[in-house]
Amino acid sequence: MREMMSIEKNKAVVRRLWEEVWNQNNLNVCDEIFDNEYAEHEKRFAPKMRMAFPDLHFTVEDMIAEDHKVVTRLTLTGTHQGEFMGIAATGKSIKVTGTWIHRLSDNRIVEGREWGEWDALEMMKQLGAV
Repeated sequence: MREMMSIEKNKAVVRRLWEEVWNQNNLNVCDEIFDNEYAEHEKRFAPKMRMAFPDLHFTVEDMIAEDHKVVTRLTLTGTHQGEFMGIAATGKSIKVTGTWIHRLSDNRIVEGREWGEWDALEMMKQLGAV
């Protein structure tokens, strides 16, 4: 029973990442849900994405957890209104999917930014870059 509670807590922490940090653009939450190094990375990266896609939104499609890891399948939508990876704003909308795995310790995300996969080729096609 205790393990199940821990798994549910881990899922709740990761859900806060997508809902509060990304969808609500509340970077203060980073200090609550990440270890220190990871929090600083997210605080630097999120504003860059938000400048390129001001209406950026992540929809959690599925979330599966086991032990200290949480896997999230997502759909990312947004409108390209600022430079992104050297590509000038196109005004085009994007809709791509991705999957992230996060590892947690003591109710904080300690790993995960290296464990994400998103359909970058599809995004580039939608932006007209390829």
